[in-house]
Amino acid sequence: MHYLEETRPQRPLLPQDVHKRAKVREICEVVASGIQPLQNLIVLIHVGEEKKKEWAQHWITRGFRAIEKLLSTSAGKFCVGDEITMADCCLVPQVFNARRFHVDLRPYPIILRIDRELESHPAFRAAHPSNQPDCPPEAAK
Repeated sequence: MHYLEETRPQRPLLPQDVHKRAKVREICEVVASGIQPLQNLIVLIHVGEEKKKEWAQHWITRGFRAIEKLLSTSAGKFCVGDEITMADCCLVPQVFNARRFHVDLRPYPIILRIDRELESHPAFRAAHPSNQPDCPPEAAK
């Protein structure tokens, strides 16, 4: 994402305002450090088939509680205000994973609202896993 930010300045993923940029980075860091790495394939293999759903649900729920709290003070139409940022790019795949692992998303109304807003955006639709050429048929929905 930083590469995109640096090479495509006409479509910034970080706000100009320093405080909003810090909030975007904070949300991204919760995902990048507190949720996503704990769902990597090698981690799930180590946890084992019988425990991986419980494991993923625990870490997603823990991270989403933190993100929902952050969003309560930063969200507009999207995660931080009304422009799409890196935070939105990090959040959407985690909502996908939450659904994959059957996490109850009802306690996260702001996350759900933002995800609904972004699901119709052309860039997010094109990036959806089911729209990728290597998506297995059983995963496409």
